[in-house]
Amino acid sequence: MTNPQLSLVAALLDRSGSMHSIADDTRGGFDSFIAKEREQDGESVVTLAQFDERYELVYSSQPIRTVPPLVLQPRGSTALYDAIGRLITDVGSELAALPEDERPGSVTVLVMTDGHENSSKEWTNTAVRELIAQQERDYQWDFVFLGSNIDAVEVGTNLGFARDKSMTYVSTTVGVTAAFASVANYQDRKRAQVLGSPPAPGFSDADRRRARGE
Repeated sequence: MTNPQLSLVAALLDRSGSMHSIADDTRGGFDSFIAKEREQDGESVVTLAQFDERYELVYSSQPIRTVPPLVLQPRGSTALYDAIGRLITDVGSELAALPEDERPGSVTVLVMTDGHENSSKEWTNTAVRELIAQQERDYQWDFVFLGSNIDAVEVGTNLGFARDKSMTYVSTTVGVTAAFASVANYQDRKRAQVLGSPPAPGFSDADRRRARGE
């Protein structure tokens, strides 16, 4: 049995050149999200990867109390499929190497991007969809997709993310802050679940309006 007191957030952040206009807001929003998660009961660890046309693992299963402020330096193009595929397989391999009782009882994969796929070489849309479906079905991983300057619900569902866990945000301080706050609130709803109850609801209409700056 996995450890119900241990949670993992695996975050994948776009650092392609188009993120430059919201880099500061993304840093602040991510740091605020980590600060809120840090206040919760239980033990949490964080894995962070960033991508442009290249993938970089920044840290892996870092105890949340020691997670440093986000460093984000936008550049390059958007190899979204490759980055998602690499993050999921890397995290899966890391957890598979652990004794079952040391694996987190909750795994949330958070993907944040502001652009469409344009430079992947190893992974396809179909392969990413199949991998996400496998992790949801076999290991109950949770997948959340945030997109700016794109229809995140359309893009997210096309990649295999659930519609209610895909959300568009505007490229402003208000939009970025609201998007990260919505993810934190969703995490709270998951923690409040009673064993055997229906899955926690994803983003609400109010969440979506705030992220759109309405």
